[in-house]
Amino acid sequence: MKNILVSDVMTREPITIPYNTNLLECAKKMVKKRVGSLLLVEKKKLLGFISEKDILWALIKKSKEDLSKIKAIDISPKKIAVIKPTNTIAETIEKMKRLKFEKLPVIDNNELVGMLTIKDILNFNPEFYPELEEFAKIREESDKLKRIKKAKQVGEGICEECGNHDLLYHQDGRVICDECRRSM
Repeated sequence: MKNILVSDVMTREPITIPYNTNLLECAKKMVKKRVGSLLLVEKKKLLGFISEKDILWALIKKSKEDLSKIKAIDISPKKIAVIKPTNTIAETIEKMKRLKFEKLPVIDNNELVGMLTIKDILNFNPEFYPELEEFAKIREESDKLKRIKKAKQVGEGICEECGNHDLLYHQDGRVICDECRRSM
């Protein structure tokens, strides 16, 4: 398994779109191609990466602007993690775990040559599942810690959900106990 290369597993024709495409067209292409992200390119050079989350962010943060007026490159992250086709799958899994990414563009000689996702790895070799399951647990724990930090403890009182007297937290505009908060 240590000898399996990214080039053996990657998708060789990833879904791309010109870097100056507007967000409305990006969303349409994502729906049409049934993908959660697009690679922004000019010729074969990778210039950006846009995901469903980026488009949702733009809808919320820039709601006064029309999605057809916002260019994908304007909201794309400036730094993009990539891998080479000569990297091993083991190296790539470690990088994905460290960065908490589920997909990485594949670059060779400064040109986009593919995309590698966790799904590609599992389809190629299901034996990687235990290692990738650990990756999912790490991501889930990280998300849980963020949610816990976000939740603000109010003090003691009556839960607006169940009516019990307990320590209360702000959640979705209400004041609820920890048990009700966890059940949401």
